[in-house]
Amino acid sequence: MQLNKFTDYALRILMYISRPRDLPYTIAEIAEDLEVSQNHLVKIVHFMGKQGWLITTRGKGGGIRLNQDILNFKLGQIVRILQGNTEIVECNTPPCVLRPQCGLKGILDHALIQFYQSLDQYTVADVLNTPPHYQKVIHSPIPNLNV
Repeated sequence: MQLNKFTDYALRILMYISRPRDLPYTIAEIAEDLEVSQNHLVKIVHFMGKQGWLITTRGKGGGIRLNQDILNFKLGQIVRILQGNTEIVECNTPPCVLRPQCGLKGILDHALIQFYQSLDQYTVADVLNTPPHYQKVIHSPIPNLNV
């Protein structure tokens, strides 16, 4: 199974804005750093704000912050919501002539359930606890302002 771009970018946004800082993040800076279209990110951020996962503020000094409650959500729950009601195979549009004697859909549906159950073993906070060798790539160094 492959995550759709909406889900992929939404998870990246959660990870990106989880980095603590004083100022809220802006869509423009997230888009630039993640190399994603601002228009696409606006839709995703709007959706995530409606879910209550993000705190969004308009106007001067506004931006995006992570709602800390999201850290306790199961990763599978987040991915289910972002992916929507997706099936690995669609047998009804158009109706497949093999369906009466096909066992593939049932097997793939079972695999999808196991996929989400596996993700449900982790919370969003678990995703943010990156192994040390990845921290150099994901987290930029914090400058020392006491010079």
